[in-house]
Amino acid sequence: MTDRATNVPAQPPELQSAGPETERGSCHNPGVLPSAELSEPARPVLPLERLGALFEVILCSGFPTQILLITVLRAFGLPTHNGDGALNPRFVFTISMVDALFVIGLIVLLLRAHGESARDVLLGRVRMLREALLGIALIPFVFFVVAVLLAIILTWAPYLHNVPRNPLEDMLTTRTDAAIFAVVVLVAGGVREEVQRGFIVHRFGQYLGGGIFGVLFYSVFFGLGHFEQGYDAAIATAMLGFIWGVTYLRRRSIVAPMVSHAGFNLAQIVKHVALR
Repeated sequence: MTDRATNVPAQPPELQSAGPETERGSCHNPGVLPSAELSEPARPVLPLERLGALFEVILCSGFPTQILLITVLRAFGLPTHNGDGALNPRFVFTISMVDALFVIGLIVLLLRAHGESARDVLLGRVRMLREALLGIALIPFVFFVVAVLLAIILTWAPYLHNVPRNPLEDMLTTRTDAAIFAVVVLVAGGVREEVQRGFIVHRFGQYLGGGIFGVLFYSVFFGLGHFEQGYDAAIATAMLGFIWGVTYLRRRSIVAPMVSHAGFNLAQIVKHVALR
């Protein structure tokens, strides 16, 4: 995927201080300017560095921040469910938006603490328009993959379809609810989750065995995060996470995955509203 030139020009300071493992440019990646891709470590990674990276990955996974926010919101009297047992839209909106701000801010802070540029690590040195167009082009592809995967599950393992109706759909009773939820899936889904994925894959590439392991780790984690929607939905979501993770790993930018993720989520809401 990459190679090393004989005479490497001096890099700007922010790339020289990217971490214990230096980075090299991609030679044949259309649309990606020479920028951050992980190379072999310049020195062995210390156990304490691996432990610190693992701590950062767990901290930015969303679980610690959401547990904290759930505790705080409940303490202020905001219930997680309505009287009929359905999820409380106000609770979902509040925790999703606040958690997105917490996690993204935390990731930027941790990158800066390591002397890294959030723009280089997350957005990359890419042509933004081309990456956004790639993200749009990925939307029908991910819909096709999900449709095929769910068809296979329903044919060969129908018991995995254990939730007849997505509980999140119960919050979309009006067009106003759909509009509010659209904001949630854009910010908390398309933006926050792709920032998390990019950061986690980056940290795995530096300290925890390689970026592909970060893709696999967060794909499983991503699927488990949708467990309440059913086993089949969790598997399909994990596959989506894998596609978006590999896209980040290949492009070294979250722009295409972010656009694809946001577009996929919005299309799901539009489909639900149109079919009501």
